[in-house]
Amino acid sequence: MNTDVLFGFHAVKTTLKFDAVRVQKLMIIADRKDERIGQVIAMAQAQNISIERCNRKALDELTKKAAHQGVALVCEPIKAKDESYLDTLLDQLGQDDQQPAFLLVLDGVTDPHNLGACIRTADAAGVHAVIAPKNNSAPLNPTVAKVACGAADVVPYIQVTNLARTLQQLQQRGVWIAGTSGEATQDVYQANLSGPLAIVMGAEGKGMRRLTTENCDFLLKIPMVGEVSSLNVSVATGVCLYEALRQRR
Repeated sequence: MNTDVLFGFHAVKTTLKFDAVRVQKLMIIADRKDERIGQVIAMAQAQNISIERCNRKALDELTKKAAHQGVALVCEPIKAKDESYLDTLLDQLGQDDQQPAFLLVLDGVTDPHNLGACIRTADAAGVHAVIAPKNNSAPLNPTVAKVACGAADVVPYIQVTNLARTLQQLQQRGVWIAGTSGEATQDVYQANLSGPLAIVMGAEGKGMRRLTTENCDFLLKIPMVGEVSSLNVSVATGVCLYEALRQRR
């Protein structure tokens, strides 16, 4: 059976808090007995999770010499959600007038570090879900979980078969689709981002695919005043999400 290894205090504590059902065991360095380790042990004991003390070499091997901070979880692999989950989520959001849908769509983001950073930012900005196509997008894996600092266990990551069709279904439910493009005529600070909204980020360099662009209600860009022509996708995601958050508050 395949397993994931999550490591570092943020990822471990968030998984124990929100997704403990997939945890098989907690592994900690035997000679660590400080308060942070004690908190993690208490969380695992509350969920009746097996705890194994080991030496640093064993944990280094388990995490492939990553910066594990002396703590790791052996888990069942985290799984992406599907279209039926998205339908249920939209039904719930549609019943709450005080909390309009706030979604992030990633079109062609294949690097797990970028995906993890985008999910972490999405959680911080209050995004309800991150949506991506099943093909040509990064899968959920331990690298994503580590970079996301636990947010991958909190923010639903939904992979859909046909992204263009999903965008159309969102529009039918009253969600506005805002695509990001260097060719846009308005920038992110001029656009109205306050209602039910999905912000679409494209792949670095390539941007959004043609069909994705055609299914956006409007396009926006981030003003660039220096010599570089674009930002890293996770940085650009942060700029757009936080302007939307500012307007929505």
